Amino acid sequence: MKKIFAGSLILLFILVIGTSGYMLLEDISFTDAIFMTVISITTVGFKEVFPLSDTSKFFTIFLIFGGVGLFLYIVSMITEVMVEGGLQSFLGRRNMEKRLAGIKEHYIVCGFGRIGKVICKILHENNRSFIIIENDPDEIKAIDELGYLVLSGDATNDDILIKAHIDQAKSLIAVTSSDADNVYIILSAKGLNPDIYILARSSGKLGAETKLLRAGADKVISPYDIGARRMAQSIIRPTVIDFIDLTVHHGELGLRLEELRVSENATFVNKTLMDSGIRQEHDLIVVAIKRDKGEMLFNPNPSTEILAGDILVVLGEHANIHGLEKKL
Repeated sequence: MKKIFAGSLILLFILVIGTSGYMLLEDISFTDAIFMTVISITTVGFKEVFPLSDTSKFFTIFLIFGGVGLFLYIVSMITEVMVEGGLQSFLGRRNMEKRLAGIKEHYIVCGFGRIGKVICKILHENNRSFIIIENDPDEIKAIDELGYLVLSGDATNDDILIKAHIDQAKSLIAVTSSDADNVYIILSAKGLNPDIYILARSSGKLGAETKLLRAGADKVISPYDIGARRMAQSIIRPTVIDFIDLTVHHGELGLRLEELRVSENATFVNKTLMDSGIRQEHDLIVVAIKRDKGEMLFNPNPSTEILAGDILVVLGEHANIHGLEKKL
């Protein structure tokens, strides 16, 4: 818009100079003068509407040399902005609207700062659907380049959350840099979808976690607290930390910890852990079982029954976990 506005001002300046020049030199009407100016700078080749004096001829030459190139530059600049930028923007909006229309069971990430970037990267690597809400133009540009779905606006605004289909979202992650903003986001989200699971970032300041939980967050995490604990554990229990890194961060390489929900159609529903064949057929270790009502069973014994709705925390190689997923 700034380019179009600047180009329009330059074009207006040329028209004023040309029209004023012809009116002063030839004592003609405004209509004839502006017509002569337009056909000169656009090089359309119409015949002059009045005989030109020698002075007017030199003025026309000056107008053509000074105006034609500038006029063509302005036209190309406006065309570039309107066609390339406008078309790209239009297609981008259409593509975003299409992707938004069919999204459900997705995650809403509020804030694309240092923490938000990592979260989105991991969600993308694990093929999870997500929408980012961000109001920084530079960050929005970076998100577009990554190909992520983004809504421009304030996450505390109900209309933006509605556009993000919060009523169909699986979870909301509030990771803006401000505890106050995260509190407002949580309050707005819970007002629109009381059942949504909310994970919030805390600055670690005294009382921040309490306020975020009071606002409705289901879980609050302080990156600074986790980072400090991780550094301390790396010194005290380095082998344990190396094992956790191996199982959590290596993805398809080496071992992996994964959680899998047991559906009603799973082949081993209502069977014991021993009879399920998870260990024998898939070479996986069931580290824990989380019941549908929230009860957590760590290191379950072989006689533990697997129920529909359970979440199995399994440890093993990526290919074996993928094979078990097909039976769920």
